[in-house]
Amino acid sequence: KGRHIRRFLMILALLAVAGCGILICAGRLGFKKTASLENGWNLILVNRDNYIPDNYEFELTELSNGEKVDSRIYPSLQDMFDDARAKGLHLFVAAGYRTEEKQRQLLEEKTEAYVNEGHSRSEARELAEEWVAVPGTSEHQIGIAVDINADTKYSSRDSVYGWLEKNSWKYGFIRRYPPDKTEITGVINEPWHFRYVGWPHAKLMEERHLVLEEYLEWLHDFPLGGEPLRFRGLGRLFELYYLPVW
Repeated sequence: KGRHIRRFLMILALLAVAGCGILICAGRLGFKKTASLENGWNLILVNRDNYIPDNYEFELTELSNGEKVDSRIYPSLQDMFDDARAKGLHLFVAAGYRTEEKQRQLLEEKTEAYVNEGHSRSEARELAEEWVAVPGTSEHQIGIAVDINADTKYSSRDSVYGWLEKNSWKYGFIRRYPPDKTEITGVINEPWHFRYVGWPHAKLMEERHLVLEEYLEWLHDFPLGGEPLRFRGLGRLFELYYLPVW
């Protein structure tokens, strides 16, 4: 028994070094992986497999309608909205930053809706998670994702989403959950959900039709000291190397 305990403690120590946390759920011992900041705050990968770090901190800026976003993305978001409105589009941020409590409430409400349709609770939860992220795995909780809606009194959804899909990369935003990448992202098509990654990342992802999971893997092909990724932008030729920030 003593050997088993020592082995268990050693496993926990290794997991701590690897950046994993411990999650106790429904009496079972499981593990959750913490999202890494090695690529910088703008490329942090938060999804069903990567939980927000416990010590993740950021400042919020409040928008005119009361929604909030990470202050670092606000200038680019405002520029994008200003240009969209200059084209005659009427749009607004329907959802920005969310607390973990709010995220949990949304998931519970979606689960209950499926239960009321006749699904078992386990089926309902599985279906709900296709629409609503598990608390701790939502980009809304770190303030760098926004749900953008059309004011349908003046603009159609198609016109707003169409403009955003074609132009959001210019401002450092990506359509995070396209319809043909569900198997990778784990989230169904959400034409309203845009995530900030910054330039030139948004440009490169748009050109190659990559979601964030794919893009981060692809960047590893260009380590510092090896052959760089060359691309043109802003009238100049750039060379990009992959170098973790720590």
